[in-house]
Amino acid sequence: MNPIVNLAGKVGLITGIANEKSISTGVAEACVEAGATLVITYQNEKTRAFIEPVLARLGVEHAYLLDVTNPASMDEAFGQIDAAFGKLDFAIHSMAFAKRDDLHGRVVDTSPDGFALAMDVSTHSFVRLAKKAEPLLEKAGGGSLVTMTYLGSEKVIPNYGVMGLCKAALEAATRYLAFELGPKAIRVNAVSPGPLMTRAASGIAGFDGLMAQAVERAPMHSLVTPEDIGALTAFLVSDAGRLVTGGIHFVDAGYNIMA
Repeated sequence: MNPIVNLAGKVGLITGIANEKSISTGVAEACVEAGATLVITYQNEKTRAFIEPVLARLGVEHAYLLDVTNPASMDEAFGQIDAAFGKLDFAIHSMAFAKRDDLHGRVVDTSPDGFALAMDVSTHSFVRLAKKAEPLLEKAGGGSLVTMTYLGSEKVIPNYGVMGLCKAALEAATRYLAFELGPKAIRVNAVSPGPLMTRAASGIAGFDGLMAQAVERAPMHSLVTPEDIGALTAFLVSDAGRLVTGGIHFVDAGYNIMA
């Protein structure tokens, strides 16, 4: 099958793969199909075991430890990318975390420590990733950064709690980074998928109901798949999306337009 876009000769970093059903897995598949060479990262040795099947199936040879809460880990990972390729054409940020009580509880009850942790891992990690990727993207003559968000950033989603605030901040960061990095030909975008069952989503109470509601109310009456998200993301990081930056791009069968 012919790829939708051409990423031949491009090197991309993909974070956040947890298993075969992850959003990032669909993104990695689309990018490999389009011809990209990938670097895939993992948080620790335990999580590496879960991504081994993805690495093997996609033929990814470069897998590096990257813990966004550890500055030394980030330094080492980007040093490895620089040593191996001397550039980076795109990077995908797909990670978020909140304590269960803060995710399911009322926002007004969020603890200071819980709020700080959620914002650090879910939002500021994208800023840190952009900072580390910037010089490598410059070496490529420009490039693309993409993060993953959700409708809970602008609408109240029951049981999404503090993560809604994190995603709202993440989308604001996307716009500011697009402004700041644009002069260097670095584009920054966010993809906002409809609900789909991933390991992260399984921790949200009532998520099955959210998916059923999406099918019922979306104009196209369909759930999004990791492949759908991958197709959009591959377009955004390709030369076809060369003047697309600062946007929040929905792939949700139109659910976001419904009142």
